[in-house]
Amino acid sequence: MSDFTSNFWSVYVTAVTVIGIAACLFLLWFSGKAKAMTAHDNTTGHVWDGDLREMNNPLPRWWVGLFVITIVFAAIYLAFYPGLGASAGKLGWTSTGQLQAEIAKGEADIAPIYARFDAMSAEDIAKDPQSHAIGERLFMNNCSQCHGSDARGSKGFPNLTDADWLHGGSPEKIIETLNQGRIGQMPPMAAAVGSGDDVKNLANYVLSLSGSPHDSVRANLGKSKFAACAACHGSNGKGNPALGAPNLTDDIWLHGYGESAIINIVTNGKVNQMPAQAQKLSPAQIKVLSSYVWGFSNTGAAK
Repeated sequence: MSDFTSNFWSVYVTAVTVIGIAACLFLLWFSGKAKAMTAHDNTTGHVWDGDLREMNNPLPRWWVGLFVITIVFAAIYLAFYPGLGASAGKLGWTSTGQLQAEIAKGEADIAPIYARFDAMSAEDIAKDPQSHAIGERLFMNNCSQCHGSDARGSKGFPNLTDADWLHGGSPEKIIETLNQGRIGQMPPMAAAVGSGDDVKNLANYVLSLSGSPHDSVRANLGKSKFAACAACHGSNGKGNPALGAPNLTDDIWLHGYGESAIINIVTNGKVNQMPAQAQKLSPAQIKVLSSYVWGFSNTGAAK
């Protein structure tokens, strides 16, 4: 209810709830007071199948009692818990508060397990059987949806098992990535490069940097156009980890391979996002997970 932008909805919900409970009470009272016209044998006069008659008996007391208890319970519940519009209730309970309490309890329960990893290096953590098992579960629950269960990624999602790191592959950089997330942005550059033919020439020059199949004539023509890209990727095309700019000389293609794929990215740009994990995982969990990921391309311990 705190998300309401107008007090109207809070009042509306409160009114509907109170009127609903009051209507139930009125219906119960009315059904007990109303008198139906009956014959001398206490029937209403309705007959079905020749001999099935409708009796005019009062509601069973146990049924009426349960109905009253239900209404009383609803009133007590709404006094202590949220339910009447923006009212927080006497106890101040919220689902968010309960979730946070459960998370805090869970973190306290697992703290002793992670405590032994505090003084260990990333290499030692990656080789430790217990931390390997924990890291594997953390990875499967939080990372495999994008990077794959084998961590080899797919188009648009980096392969974590090679030595190619956009922002650096040290344990510290991986921890930074997990904590803060990453936003990779390649702006559309076609206007800065020139005509469509110039973009095609540039694409072939980029392919030549990694020794990939290319048109050498177009590559020579596109070399001068690479100046528009050098600010991020460097004059030699080896990238810049500080910016997350990919190395264009290693024949690793995150967003697709070939002339058409490069032309598409130069023309339209590309935005990629790695979500921050600091809100989901504790610092101890991130340390174990970062060591597990680091192990893919360094010690082989996580493979």
